[in-house]
Amino acid sequence: MTTRSEGRGVQSIEVGAKLLTVLVDASEPMMLKDLAGQAGIAPAQAHAYLVSFRKLGLVEQAGAAGRYRLGPMALELAMARMRTSDPLRMANEAVTELARRSGMNVALVVWGSFGPTVVQLQESGGQLNMNTRVGTVYSLTATASGRVFAAFMPEALIKETMRIEARDDHLNMRVGKSRPMSKEEIREIRNIGYAAIENPPVPGINAISAPVFDHVGQLQFVVTLIGFASVLRITPDSEYIPMLLAATDRLSFQLGYTRAAR
Repeated sequence: MTTRSEGRGVQSIEVGAKLLTVLVDASEPMMLKDLAGQAGIAPAQAHAYLVSFRKLGLVEQAGAAGRYRLGPMALELAMARMRTSDPLRMANEAVTELARRSGMNVALVVWGSFGPTVVQLQESGGQLNMNTRVGTVYSLTATASGRVFAAFMPEALIKETMRIEARDDHLNMRVGKSRPMSKEEIREIRNIGYAAIENPPVPGINAISAPVFDHVGQLQFVVTLIGFASVLRITPDSEYIPMLLAATDRLSFQLGYTRAAR
């Protein structure tokens, strides 16, 4: 990833952007005092920004109470962003950067015809021997990547895929041998936002996976850190978990994901 010098910005634009950011995350139109409070701006100052934003169509007021919400120009900007964005390219760049920063191998995984499928593998340069290549299909229940899909994909699809995987396990089409996965495990992954697995398919090699969502809150990719178990700890205090989550959160944001989309 190329590093660019940010240079000197315009402070007033950055202050006004705080108001827009709050509206992006809001699930309903907001009163001025609430909007200003969440943005950390005095109401009188916020009102001045909102007047200009209304003239530009970035915000509008709804109902008799005059609550604020994003306006039509915000929608135009969002649509232009989606037209000119390449999600796979952005994901590839994020995976490359994460491998560089973490020193781990990083896999980009999508939902394919046979389940979780690797579409990019960025190696860190270490002597890590593993049975993952582009095109590798992961077990839905026996790998960290698969378990993220199990937690965030539609339940009906996951149940059917689990059934097929258990039936065809003897064919060895996937990395990992099918195993039971409880509703409690699925809820835990949703709560903490990532998945790891004890007794991984390749002894001595650990993996931690996290989801990437798009602008409508659907699971788009799974990013997986892979490394020696002696280094890549999967306990909650592992230094690699926040590193992974920061990367996937940033990529989700680039794809238009907000809390409101969930």
